Amino acid sequence: MRIALGCDHGGFPLKQRVIAVVQGAGHEIVDCGTDSNCSVDYPDFARKVGETILARQADRGILVCGSGVGISVAANKIPGIRAGVCHDIYSAHQGVEHDDMNVLCLGARIIGEEVAAELVRAFVNAKFTNEERHVRRLNKLLEIEHDALAGKFAQR
Repeated sequence: MRIALGCDHGGFPLKQRVIAVVQGAGHEIVDCGTDSNCSVDYPDFARKVGETILARQADRGILVCGSGVGISVAANKIPGIRAGVCHDIYSAHQGVEHDDMNVLCLGARIIGEEVAAELVRAFVNAKFTNEERHVRRLNKLLEIEHDALAGKFAQR
């Protein structure tokens, strides 16, 4: 599996550990930056990872910022991306199994390297179950996304 990886300066301290875990699990990294701890804007990296997945240059993505929240919000603005902040192992695999989550978001200032490693392993090893109830719910999520793209929701 190819995993697109992106982070801002807040997530940069975890980047090399995430790369090592993904590669250690037998997967390929598609590096979407950043390449230093210099201040950058997290939406840019959420966009790069999302575009990489939608272009089928990666199967899933991992995004890391300070809290995981900002980069998750940015990623979820991209139609076709289902990103979740996960700081526990159950959510990291259950998000894929039940919700077909395709981007794992981590907060480098919230979790340590070893927890991050376990979360990444859980995410990359998980598979969508295709159980009827999960497919039904995923289809409802896709319908919401379709309706939003069609302008059916009022904007502020």
